[in-house]
This record gives sequence, C-alpha cells and structure tokens, in this order.
Amino acid sequence: MSKRFMLITPENGAEVVKSLSAPARLSILKLLHERGPVNVNDISSILGLPQSSTSTHINMLEKVGLIETESKKGRKGSQKICRAAYDEIVMSFKGDKKTDQDLIEVAMPIGLYSGCDVSAPCGLCSREGIIGFLDSPDTFHSPERMKASLLWFTKGHVSYQFPNNARIAGKTIRELELLVELSSEVPGTSENWPSDINISVNRKLIAVWTAPGDYGDQRGKFTPEWWKLAGSQYGHLKSFRVTSEGTFVDGMRVSDMTLDDLELDQHRSIRVHFTVPDGADYPGGINIFGRGFGNYDQDIVLRLRT
Repeated sequence: MSKRFMLITPENGAEVVKSLSAPARLSILKLLHERGPVNVNDISSILGLPQSSTSTHINMLEKVGLIETESKKGRKGSQKICRAAYDEIVMSFKGDKKTDQDLIEVAMPIGLYSGCDVSAPCGLCSREGIIGFLDSPDTFHSPERMKASLLWFTKGHVSYQFPNNARIAGKTIRELELLVELSSEVPGTSENWPSDINISVNRKLIAVWTAPGDYGDQRGKFTPEWWKLAGSQYGHLKSFRVTSEGTFVDGMRVSDMTLDDLELDQHRSIRVHFTVPDGADYPGGINIFGRGFGNYDQDIVLRLRT
C-alpha cells in the first residue's frame, strides 16, 4: 500500500505545526497509527484524557486535516470514529528554483543483486515467508531471490547494477546519493553488535559505516507478523552521498572520495557493493531491509542530481 504524505511549507503549514504543539494531540495521532480507527470514547479512556478535552483535540486535528472522522451507529447511540489521514508529515523548505527535473531516481529491489559471494549464517525472506533454505549460500542464486524484502549474511558481498540514466540523458552528475536501511547481523538480535560495512561504487570504496547493532526490541513498522520477534526487525536508514567535495554519511564528511574518482561519465551503469570483509575490525555481518520489512518501506534508492 502506498504511503500517504502531507507536504507542508512554511507558508501553508503554520496551523498544522500549531496543532502538533500539544503532547495530547501527538499521543492521539500515535494511537491512531498504532491501532487504526478508534472511537472518541476509547481514545479518552486509553489516554486517560477528559472527554471534553479529547473532543477539543480531535476537532483541532480534524480541522487541519490530520485525521478523518465519521459517525457510526452503536449500541448506545452514534459514535465518532477517528482515523489518521496521513502516514507522514513532511515540511519542505525548498523554493521554486529547483525542480524534480534535476533529480534522477532509481529504486532497486534488494533481491535484484547482480552478484554475490556470502557466508553463513545467511538468508533471504520475502513478505510472505523464507526463501529457500536458511544458512545456505546457494539460496542466494535462486530465482526466487527476486522477491526478497530482507537479506542477511555474515561475511562477503552483494552487488547491484543501476542504470546510469544521467549519462543516457546526456546530463552531468553533480551528486550521487544512496539510501538504504541497514543493520548488523547476529544469531538472534543484539543492540550492541557492531559491524563494519563497506560501501563501494564502481569498485571504489566510498565509506565504511559501523552498524551499532542488530535490533529486535520491537517489531519493525513494516515487518510482517509472521517474522518472529527473535529475528532482525529494523535498521538505520543511511544516506551515502558523493559530491565534488567528498563523501558524506548522513551529512557528515567521511572521506575524500569525489565524483571525479568514480568516473561515472565513463560507465553505462553504476555498480554498488555492500561488503563485510574478512579483515574488518568489527566483522558483525549485515542485514539489508527492503520494501515490506523494517522501519522504511522502500527499496535501495539511488539518486543522481544533475
């Protein structure tokens, strides 16, 4: 199911921001996201709020479009049912000068890797169930891998081949960004299980990110119910960005590797490797979360800004 976004700007979003200033209203929105549609009486009871205050908060949230309500007949008269209108609220500070014409984006399902060499423990899962055999590297060559929404391995690599659509369009790349949800991998889970994950583009190492842990304290927002809580649930959404000034991880400069070093204009494709090398200081494995698993319902995203 597609996620619903409310996009606001400083010019039109003042009332929405104001409506979120009350902790009680934030609690109401959180409740609706966790439980789905709830009537006003139950909201009041669950959150321990007076009925009159609950109604006031509901009216404010409905006024700015953050929730939707409808009346339904109940055993004791009608009841007002509330539901969240949006999954996410995005505040944009971008003006009209830049357009999406400057951005080329490709989403790559995690099962569509072009090469792999992995060591057990390892495995693949789709939204519906486990693919092939657990802890069998041969499963990574199964055609069913194309359905994968979660993959993990202890050592080795997977590589993806993205089309270089900027080169095809005859545009100069000013920035490359890779967005992916990652964690380390341990049998079971552990919040304290660091792992050095190497990210390479066109076989050039752009960054080494140390994943802090492998998380199982709560179910990932999009992790299916059949996946046991003892398994990896979610990761960190990481941004790896290469510009003419160097390479950045989540906005922090981490290396001198630049766009010129990647020689993107000389290749029809852009090859991305995720590697846990044998000689890593923290060889703690890797989980890669795709659409249908983890906290971010997305594939591996490559963005080229021209």
